[in-house]
Amino acid sequence: MTGIITALAAALALVGTAFAQEADNADSVTIIHAGHLIAVPGERVRSEVSIIVRNGQIEAIEDGFITREGAEITDLSGHYVLPGLIDSHVHLLSQRGPDSRLQPFTLSSADRAFIGARHARTTLMAGFTTVQDVGGDLEAILALRDAIRRGDAVGPRMRVAGPSITPTGGHGDINGFNQRVVQNFASPGACNGPSDCARAVRSLIQAGVDTIKITATGGVLSNTAAGLEVQFMDDELRAIVQAAEMMGRRVTAHAHGVTGVNSFLAAGGHSIEHGTFLDNESIRLFRRSGAFLVPTVMAGEFVTLEAEANAPWMTPFQRAKALQVGPQMVDMLRRAHRGGVRVAFGTDSGVSAHGDNAREFELMVQAGMTPAEAIIAATLNAAEHLQLENEIGRIAPGFHADIIAVSGNPLENISELRDVDFVMAAGVIHKAP
Repeated sequence: MTGIITALAAALALVGTAFAQEADNADSVTIIHAGHLIAVPGERVRSEVSIIVRNGQIEAIEDGFITREGAEITDLSGHYVLPGLIDSHVHLLSQRGPDSRLQPFTLSSADRAFIGARHARTTLMAGFTTVQDVGGDLEAILALRDAIRRGDAVGPRMRVAGPSITPTGGHGDINGFNQRVVQNFASPGACNGPSDCARAVRSLIQAGVDTIKITATGGVLSNTAAGLEVQFMDDELRAIVQAAEMMGRRVTAHAHGVTGVNSFLAAGGHSIEHGTFLDNESIRLFRRSGAFLVPTVMAGEFVTLEAEANAPWMTPFQRAKALQVGPQMVDMLRRAHRGGVRVAFGTDSGVSAHGDNAREFELMVQAGMTPAEAIIAATLNAAEHLQLENEIGRIAPGFHADIIAVSGNPLENISELRDVDFVMAAGVIHKAP
């Protein structure tokens, strides 16, 4: 009996220790001494303040460099501190390269999830603490999102779309292979007619996606000469938007050609990815609906440079479309910005290299946006676009502790964001100077 009591006491002691450790972890406090704080992009920059982070959330912001007993102090007194950045358009499961066309046949969903984990970590280290992944292997991307949520993988907070809803043979479906391959590797998001497209939307929502992404027009990197204009019927577009909204999801559309941009916005779509050939009517539709433009200018720059260099991975169809689309995108953003279109930051990373996301800021400024406007696009606007405006996008009490820091003033030199020194995501420090 004595042995049993002794064993029981030891077990209870272990349980007590575990509970004590959990209690300690549940009350973790970090105080960041910020030399210059851009708490809400577009508002006044504060100097010499302390950000109190408790249990992954921002508890308070106080003037001066304070200390508290038991709190960990992070010294960023020589840095500019701002909210974690948000990229609204990434493809974490892949990165364009010589073997891109073979990967659908050589990689499993498990392979892609591990590749995605590597890219997710790279993206986080670049200062992007939240991303929206808008197209890829459904099983792999859901697994990666959930692994990061559980803490089993390191990466940014993720919202995911899974495979794009696409017309059969459209951008997002398989193209450029023999019929046996096409029949066996058709996209699960391919649909035809309003009822079938509503079914495709509902199937993705059933699987657990956060948003719906469609390919409203042809695309640069699909290996087909199907053009860049609208590829869905108007009734199909309306059915997609209606089906998504009825189940609490928004719809974003890949769209280059103006017919696709305008048809999707007229159907009630919530945002446009790329928008290359938008016109004055597009701008009117954007402003009337409040839809966001996610310009992905650096994707245009990347494919233009690759096409001009005759990159071996590009097929003739891809090269021709790249030279048609890429050079237009800076001017597209300039016209949209002047027209008052709301812009949410997005890069299409996976076309270009993961981790280079902040190059988009430089191109946004080149298109006429101020550094402050570009940062707002990657914080306040992107948070609203992702329906997370009450959780991320600013440094304020009650918000997630997603915080980055750079050594110089990004409001004067936007290129500072290409060299992030400090990254905190949900209160966990992943990179420190």
